[in-house]
Amino acid sequence: MTTITSRDKLIQVGAELIAEHGYTATGINTILKQSGVPKGSFYHYFGSKEDFGLAVIESFADAFDEQLASTLRDTSQPPLSRLRHYFSSVKEEIARHECVRGCLIGNLGQELSSHSDILRDRLEKVFRGWEQNFIACLSDARAAGEIDDSLDPETLGSFILVGWEGAILRAKTARSVQPMEAFEAVLFKHVLTSPSQSV
Repeated sequence: MTTITSRDKLIQVGAELIAEHGYTATGINTILKQSGVPKGSFYHYFGSKEDFGLAVIESFADAFDEQLASTLRDTSQPPLSRLRHYFSSVKEEIARHECVRGCLIGNLGQELSSHSDILRDRLEKVFRGWEQNFIACLSDARAAGEIDDSLDPETLGSFILVGWEGAILRAKTARSVQPMEAFEAVLFKHVLTSPSQSV
């Protein structure tokens, strides 16, 4: 059985609070109270709230990178099936939290892009990494003949990341996964066209 450390507990509780209330509105004292970790421990692990924010981003990104790799880079499945599976797993997670949290990285990107260059740069790096997973999957789809040869995986990867993050944001404000379902439907019907559809 794995024992969770005080540092891990702070990051876990902090990520949950930040996902629901935002980085600025989430105070250190609230994190300490809900995690049951003494204040001295917080400053033992983190020199500032910004350092803590970076740790939360790193933790979330590492976990989500594993999820992306297990779906979008799973070569045992056809490429577009991988993409559908990824969308389905994210919709389930968003719905499980009643569409209150949205995407932690997307939320932080909106909130902090004009406040902290350090956090903004790290968030952009995370987005770039996610984009590369989409590009790899779409490159496989083109090579397998699942999408038209004229479609550029890099352009599509960027489009999907931006569109999907926007759909998640809309789901949060609408308290429904319907915007995510609408984006997915349009993507597969009108954007990711196959050679047979192009004829």
